[in-house]
Amino acid sequence: MASNASRPRIGITTYLEPATWGIWQREAALLPRVYLDAVVAAGGVPLLLPPVGTDPTILELLDGLVVSGGCDVDPGAYGAQSHPETVDTRPGRDEHERTLISAALDQDLPLLAVCRGLQMLNVTLGGTLHQHLPEVVAHDAHRPSPAVFGTTEVKVEPDTLAARIFGDRASGRCYHHQALDVVAPSLRVTARAGDGTVEAAEVDGHDFAIGVQWHPEENAEDLRLFTALIDASRRAS
Repeated sequence: MASNASRPRIGITTYLEPATWGIWQREAALLPRVYLDAVVAAGGVPLLLPPVGTDPTILELLDGLVVSGGCDVDPGAYGAQSHPETVDTRPGRDEHERTLISAALDQDLPLLAVCRGLQMLNVTLGGTLHQHLPEVVAHDAHRPSPAVFGTTEVKVEPDTLAARIFGDRASGRCYHHQALDVVAPSLRVTARAGDGTVEAAEVDGHDFAIGVQWHPEENAEDLRLFTALIDASRRAS
């Protein structure tokens, strides 16, 4: 663990995807730079955790963990059949993040789960997902069109970690078509969108273990969530 005087080391889970750079087209470990910039701007040092060679003991070297967004969660992870709109799943990444989430909670390591990360947090703890949210809420505002973020406005529950960070309202950029359905028993829903979609949840009994359905890394003007993670990482050091 880092000392309080140093910059906390924050692990961030990554994608494993086909990629192109220079003359090369190969599979690569990827992560949008905005995650790195958010961690650095909040006072931390980002370290990438690719979904190969998973070893949960790596968390002993870290001060906090971010579970990043990305592709659909494989329905097999929560005992469901695949919906026609569930595509581009990565079971190997699911297992990687499930392992790291479980280890982080066991160690009470500060944890921030983003979008798909919130979904993986719920699935890891025994919850399930809506595989295609537009069928539930009857609109596409959570994912307006390919590669276009929407904006979600959420109401935050009082006396929660989310309320300490945001107050009673929050706004964020969103891009997802899956969301929490059955909420895991150890998760507490702490924010919802106006259509009822779960937008934030916290793990009972932990100082800092929170997931949000929006993408806080996409708003460089609002670092409150990443700053709260860094502050919690310093306290836990």
